[in-house]
Amino acid sequence: MKKQKLLFVLGTRPEAVKLGPLIRMAKADSRFWVKVCSTGQHREMLKPVFKLFEITPDADFDLMKPGQTLTGVTTGILENMRSLLVGDRPDWVLVQGDTTTTMAGALSAFYEKIPVAHIEAGLRTGDISSPFPEELNRRVTGLIADLHFPPTAETEAFLKAEGVPANRILQVGNTGIDALLGTREAILNRPSLKEEMEKEFPFLDSKKKLILVTVHRRESFGEPMKKILKAITELSRRDDVEFLIPLHMNPEVRKVASEVLTDARWVTSDSTPGSSRIWLTEPQDYLKFVYLMMKCHFIISDSGGVQEEAPSLGKPVLVVRETTERPEAIKAGTSRLVGSETDVILTECRRLLDQPSEYAKMAEAKNPFGDGRACARILDRLALEADR
Repeated sequence: MKKQKLLFVLGTRPEAVKLGPLIRMAKADSRFWVKVCSTGQHREMLKPVFKLFEITPDADFDLMKPGQTLTGVTTGILENMRSLLVGDRPDWVLVQGDTTTTMAGALSAFYEKIPVAHIEAGLRTGDISSPFPEELNRRVTGLIADLHFPPTAETEAFLKAEGVPANRILQVGNTGIDALLGTREAILNRPSLKEEMEKEFPFLDSKKKLILVTVHRRESFGEPMKKILKAITELSRRDDVEFLIPLHMNPEVRKVASEVLTDARWVTSDSTPGSSRIWLTEPQDYLKFVYLMMKCHFIISDSGGVQEEAPSLGKPVLVVRETTERPEAIKAGTSRLVGSETDVILTECRRLLDQPSEYAKMAEAKNPFGDGRACARILDRLALEADR
C-alpha cells in the first residue's frame, strides 16, 4: 500500500481542536506521512491547543494582524499556499469546517489540482449571509472537495441533495467529540490535572449555578449582542446564579461588553467568591474551557462547536442566533434556538433555572454528533484512496 502524504491546513482554535486528535492519530499511523500548515488566522489562541495535542506546525504563515480583513486573510493564504503545495505535492489537503482558512486552503489546492478532503462537511443554513462568512466558506469548499466527511445523517443528506456522489461521502461523526471525550477523561482521571483546573477558578461560588456565555459571531455584532448582554445583566440580579464570559478578543465584542456589562468584573488574582455576579476573563484555552463546560449549569452561546460538545457533558445550550447549521441539536433537544431578543432569552433561561423537568429534558438528551470514533473512520477511508 502506498503511503499517503497528508497536509492539514488550519488557522483558528476550533479547527485546531477538531483536527488535533486526527493529526495526532495520523502521525502515529504508518499508512501516512503528515505535515501541518498553520495560517495563523487566530495565532495566540492556537498555541495552547497545539501544546495539548503535541502539534508543531511545519509551516506558519503568521497572518494575524490588528484589524485584519477577510480579504487580507484570503489573499494571504492563497499567496503563501502555492509554494508549499508545489514543494511537497501532498496526496491530500485536509481542511475542517467553514473558516476563511478552510475555504482559501481548499481553493489553493484546487488551483494546483491536489485532492481536498473536507472534514465536518455538509453543514448548511440555506442563507448565504448567515452565518457570515461561514455559510459561503463551506459551500465553496463543498464544491471543491473530492472527499466529504459529514458528521451526521442530516449533513450527509445536504451533500447528496447538492449532487455529491454517494461514493465520495462518508458519515463519520464529529472529530470535536473525539477531542472532547479524551480531554474530559484526562480531567476526571488525573487528580493533578483536576486540581490544576480548580486552582484556575477559585473565585467561582459553589453555592450558585454557573452560566457560561460565549458570543463572538459577526452577525451578533452591534444591536443583537447588546440585547443578549442586556438579558445577562437582568438575570444577574438573581441570587442563585453567576455568569462567566470568556470575552472574545475582537474589538467589536469588547466595545459592546464595556457598554452593557457595567456591573461585570474582570477576573484578577485576588477575585473571591461572591464579589461579582458577572465575571469576564480573557479567552480560555481548550482544556480550561472543557473544565468550565463540565462545571457549568448551562451555556448561552452563538458557537457552533459548543452546540456539538456540550450535549456530551449533559449541558443544555441556548443558541443566541436566528439560524443554525446544526439543526440536529435542536431536533435532539440538546440545544434551543432562542435568537437575540432580550425577553426571549430571559424566558428560556428562567425555564432552565426554575423548571427542573425542562432542564432534565435537555440535559439528558442524546448527543447527535458522534461517538468519539470519527478520526479512525476518516483515516481508514483515506487509506483506501492509496489503492485507487
